[in-house]
Amino acid sequence: MQSKVLISSVKQLYAIAFTHKNLPVETLGLLHIEQAYYENRLKEAKNNFDLSELYYLSTCNRVEFAFVTEGDLTDPHQHARNLLTEIYPNISEESFNLLIENAIFHKGIDVVEHLISVAASIDSMVVGEREIITQVRKAFETCHAAGLTGDKLRLVMKQVVETAKKVYSQTSISQKPVSVVSLAYQELKRYQIPLNARIVVIGSGATNTTLCRFLKKHGFRKFSVFNRTLSNAEKLAHELGGTAHKLNELELFTEGFDVLVTCTSSDHHIVNKELYQTLLNGDTSKKIIIDLAIPQDIDPFILDEFGVQYISIAHLQKVSNENLKIRQGELSRVHEIIQKALVEFDNLYKERKVELVMQEVPEEVKKIKEVALNEVFKTELQNLDPQSRELLEKIVGYMEKKYISGPMKKAKEILLSNVQKHEN
Repeated sequence: MQSKVLISSVKQLYAIAFTHKNLPVETLGLLHIEQAYYENRLKEAKNNFDLSELYYLSTCNRVEFAFVTEGDLTDPHQHARNLLTEIYPNISEESFNLLIENAIFHKGIDVVEHLISVAASIDSMVVGEREIITQVRKAFETCHAAGLTGDKLRLVMKQVVETAKKVYSQTSISQKPVSVVSLAYQELKRYQIPLNARIVVIGSGATNTTLCRFLKKHGFRKFSVFNRTLSNAEKLAHELGGTAHKLNELELFTEGFDVLVTCTSSDHHIVNKELYQTLLNGDTSKKIIIDLAIPQDIDPFILDEFGVQYISIAHLQKVSNENLKIRQGELSRVHEIIQKALVEFDNLYKERKVELVMQEVPEEVKKIKEVALNEVFKTELQNLDPQSRELLEKIVGYMEKKYISGPMKKAKEILLSNVQKHEN
């Protein structure tokens, strides 16, 4: 890849990544830090390890650290171990070793490429999900507000967010939904059911919870939740503003339904013909069933006998796979955008280095002017009439601006040329 041949000036930039690719979600959860503890844990670690800047990102399936240090890390694994020991003193040795063994390290321009890949979702569990760009940006804003980041990471994150936006706007990587829950909701919308539709939910696991949140967000409000463990049903029902019931109470339910949503871990059909007839309670209108279970919760006999509108997990997964292929087909275009952004960033970063070196020049020129007017030529200036003094100060001010802008631009070009020659 092109980034491998770039010799960037971002040599003090490092990143440590822990992701869903090689660590279970529950282990990643050990690395989550509440914002209230940033000051005590992250800022203290930043100071103790002589890091000039530190960025921290935590999502449901990844935790990332990016930092700037003036020293060259000869053993990044050991540095990561020491840094994490400081931040997470209470993690068990077994979990700690698992984390270190599966940490992914990046250095220099590769950090920028990695963070762009994260923000553009091509490193995500679900390619094309746009939520991650907001998480990356908000994490930086939080770290900046906590005094953890500075000028270098500001430039990095600016390029990261801008490039991710280009990926989403200039490719179709996020245009075809791939999550089963999103697809199920899209399918349900096609039937144009009213917002006061009666929705019976069987199972209160992650899949049903996510789908029901979609439904509530879009205005549906009549939910009846059934689950083997009543407390879990109550938790979801409370969030939805619905009612909670034990699963074995399904056969006693006589309030009717318009949509049946089911997803359990059962190894047999939860709803058979007899139970379905009971749930209908004499209603002969056509119903919608969303069955997201594997194996399916609905007895196939029901589909033939009652002619329902059936949204199956098999159909949704087929659509998901087709959409994912379309997204994957966009990856070559995404990588082109990223590689162009890396070249741009490499040049911008070098320019910024020169600007920082030269930022004191204008102040020095102003000091020379002040000394000349107020000390060296003080006596001569006192003998000038007000109009002549005003004209002289205008001439000196004009020369000052021109002296700063013209030679500064030329000096910047020379310094940038020298930086590039040195690095090549």
